[in-house]
Amino acid sequence: MTDVQTVSAPRISRRRAGITIVVGLLPVGVLVGALWAWLAPPLHGVVALTHDGQRVHEYLGGEADHFFVAAFLMLGLLNAVAAVAAVLAWQWRAHRGPGMVTGLCAGMVAAAAAAVGVGVLLAHLRYGTVNFAAVPVSHDHPIYYVTEAPPVFFGSSYLQMACTLLLPAATAALVYAVPAAAIARDDLGGYPVVDTIYRPTRPS
Repeated sequence: MTDVQTVSAPRISRRRAGITIVVGLLPVGVLVGALWAWLAPPLHGVVALTHDGQRVHEYLGGEADHFFVAAFLMLGLLNAVAAVAAVLAWQWRAHRGPGMVTGLCAGMVAAAAAAVGVGVLLAHLRYGTVNFAAVPVSHDHPIYYVTEAPPVFFGSSYLQMACTLLLPAATAALVYAVPAAAIARDDLGGYPVVDTIYRPTRPS
């Protein structure tokens, strides 16, 4: 008898286990959002008034690169959480299987949404929201320096926003699939125990 046959029946249902994963990842997403708001670089720019009275907005030096850096930082943090969460979810042996993957992916989407929401809120509280139409520039003072909160998405389209929320879930599923593909048992070593074990046959 192998050790996988000693797996006892779980004390909670698969549905409750999936909900537990989702609920557990939500505060992690909040912490990721707070960490992102602390680490993400703001954007420094200038608003100038031209001779014909038009407002021109430009970024200083390489500050425009922070549009990419800040969004990539959020995605990197979420993917790191996804990898760790997938490894920990695999350790919940009794509930290994599609139900756990579903809960893991749903939890990562919820965590990503929480991280984005908290990150945007804290970043705007920290740096403020710039209203370029109300920037106090005049012909006597034609230049005004501004600091913008960093962006959390790579762009403003719904597809780009959806990719930021869904990519960590895909990462979690991929990481979870690695040990699932490597194990030789149909039951993934979980519960209920299935006696069938895959053994590759040698060609005759």
